[in-house]
Amino acid sequence: MLIKFNSDAGAFTMFGDVAVPLLKAMGHSGTVPGALLAADIPASLERLKAALAQPLPDPHQHTRADAIEDPDDAMTLRKRAFPLVELLSNAIARNADVMWDVER
Repeated sequence: MLIKFNSDAGAFTMFGDVAVPLLKAMGHSGTVPGALLAADIPASLERLKAALAQPLPDPHQHTRADAIEDPDDAMTLRKRAFPLVELLSNAIARNADVMWDVER
């Protein structure tokens, strides 16, 4: 499942198995579709950043030690969260709401 995030501050699409844990890390239920009002975004962004500072399971993490040549190049959930962090930051700057739904 693909989830599309949309706002007057930007838009992007993310795999659902990555997006839902990030939504939950923001303090949201993780339901799709969903939305955040502009007034609620600063607190959600802070919760997300705090959660990303802790180790989070990455649903796309390789399970075999030899699957990745260089662990420093591995795509982590923290890296996968970058577009969401940027969207939320831009939404704060523009006082915009953020919505998400299944990409159709």
